[in-house]
Amino acid sequence: MEDNKKKDESPEQRRPEENGEGGGMPRFNFMWVFILIGLGLLALQFTKFSGKPENASWTDIDKWAKKGHIERFIVVNPKEAYVYIKKDSLGVSEHATKVKVPKKSLFNTDQPHYVMSIGSVEVASSKIDKINEQIIKEKKQQPIELKIEDRINWSAVMVNFGLPILIFIGLWIFILRRMGGGPGGPGGQIFNIGKSKATLFDSNSKVNTTFADVAGLDEAKEEVMEVVDFLKNPKKYTVLGGKIPKGVLLVGPPGTGKTLLAKAVAGEANAPFFSISGSDFVEMFVGVGASRVRDLFRNAREKAPCIIFIDEIDAIGRARGRGAIQGGNDERENTLNQLLVEMDGFPTDKGVILMAATNRPDILDQALMRPGRFDRQIGIGRPDLKGRAQIFEVHMKNIKVSPEVLAITLSEMTPGFVGADIANVCNEAALIAARREKTAVDLDDFNYALDKVIGGLEKKNKIISPEEKRIIAYHEAGHAICGWFLEYAHPLVKVTIVPRGLAALGYAQYLPKEQYITRKEKLLDDICMTLGGRAAESVVFDQISTGAQSDLDHITRLSYDMIVNHGFSEKVGNVSYYSMLNDSFNRPFSEQTAYLIDQEVKIMIDDQYKRAKTLLKDKRKQLDALAKALLEKEVLHRADLEAIIGKRPFIDPTPGESSHVPEVGPMPDSDN
Repeated sequence: MEDNKKKDESPEQRRPEENGEGGGMPRFNFMWVFILIGLGLLALQFTKFSGKPENASWTDIDKWAKKGHIERFIVVNPKEAYVYIKKDSLGVSEHATKVKVPKKSLFNTDQPHYVMSIGSVEVASSKIDKINEQIIKEKKQQPIELKIEDRINWSAVMVNFGLPILIFIGLWIFILRRMGGGPGGPGGQIFNIGKSKATLFDSNSKVNTTFADVAGLDEAKEEVMEVVDFLKNPKKYTVLGGKIPKGVLLVGPPGTGKTLLAKAVAGEANAPFFSISGSDFVEMFVGVGASRVRDLFRNAREKAPCIIFIDEIDAIGRARGRGAIQGGNDERENTLNQLLVEMDGFPTDKGVILMAATNRPDILDQALMRPGRFDRQIGIGRPDLKGRAQIFEVHMKNIKVSPEVLAITLSEMTPGFVGADIANVCNEAALIAARREKTAVDLDDFNYALDKVIGGLEKKNKIISPEEKRIIAYHEAGHAICGWFLEYAHPLVKVTIVPRGLAALGYAQYLPKEQYITRKEKLLDDICMTLGGRAAESVVFDQISTGAQSDLDHITRLSYDMIVNHGFSEKVGNVSYYSMLNDSFNRPFSEQTAYLIDQEVKIMIDDQYKRAKTLLKDKRKQLDALAKALLEKEVLHRADLEAIIGKRPFIDPTPGESSHVPEVGPMPDSDN
């Protein structure tokens, strides 16, 4: 039972001796030294003032001197004197009630019984001389000997000077440890700031992820399987003269499973696996990033054959010279230069393979991308219909699902979703079913989870007046009618007027086709369909509202993209400013061209708005019927639309052919 518990723990959760760090001995923390010194200073102060001497006056000194009680009279500084009473006189009533005899300790060996203010040394000398003259006349006691000593109050010195220095040193070490990754971790100590912060997974902390845990990435898995074979049987390839690839770059949108695939490679290869993020190399200190790169590759050579995985490599791999500040030392560029040198330095027969992941390959330096460094670039895109079904099956193993719920059905309902989105949907569905006190997660829970993920949380307490609700119904009905009767528009899946999210009062969900090139007619139909909501308000109410704000934002970006990047305007011509627009300092076209682009965008949007209004006027009966149904049911699916306005006059793609548009995603249309 204990062994299973240790396997489930991550390397960060285990003790250092369990990770093989320190050979079973706990690490010594220098912070305890400063804590003990501070406690010692406090103890010194408490000990010094625990037996504070009583105050005395010259009248008391005169009286005690005549009785022979005074043993020593010492001036310790120009304005203060210490008075010591003889031991046999301490029992006298006038001293016994005042003087508390202090216990001798390490810091308290000679504490006076009385202290008095003398004004100056000259005043004290004259006073003592007068007292001694009277004693000599009476011949009763020995005269008082005046002593002047220079004493240093070491405790005060330590408090006034040593304690601030110790506090400053402690704060400095605390800041260094924070910037170096925190206490106890690699690189966390002040003298280990240049050490690599990579997490090592080896025989003591094995990676349990395998290719069975990765779904929807069949082509990518085939590519990386060769990497696993390289690590297991390198001679199989080197005997024919082949070289083991130095680097493998995983490229794809966020959430598609790049990091998961790299862990699966380490788990399948059963090889040491160094995992680190690109941002862990960069610190405020010059040279730290390059030092950590050197240390990482040195450790990797010792563990070869092994895998180094750098997540989000764009943090250090950004193209050099882009956005540089003149006169400054760019620590990120120094780190990248060291990485390039290290990748050229280790031979291919050592079995050290560098894997990296990024979702921004366009900003990486060309020297990093060339063959010989990253020999392979594996694109990991959004999964298709079959891939989404496989991912659903993987995540549905961990939850109790009703037999009626099929992975392929959920896959058809989630076009454009990636692995992270699917995992979120499955988790939300399980939470919703638990909240409803069900014994298993059914299809209704998944539908509710999809609505929540796409449109946001349902706002049941949002009060909407009947007039506003009628406007929203016609707005969404306008989107649905335009999408239903436009040939190249995406097929409608669901339309609702239930308020969701922060500002969405309704949305329409579409089922995009899987296509990699898009024609101008398709984009124009998308603009017309998006403007259908505002056009419906104008046709029915002869007024427009603020409900089309998200629609206008979408069509404005799409229209400028068509003209500026794709050359879909005859007047502007077959030009593209896509790469040039990345430079924010230099505009790639003149003022006259900018004015022409603005005019073409306005003409394009106006034409599609008139087209939407004309279509809705022709289909006014269907528009009214659909709006009325929305006011009654609030949610309509494709089957409801077919029953109300008839079948769509165009052939839609079959479920097996439909999937997603990679750039667009789930395609919700939310209006506020």
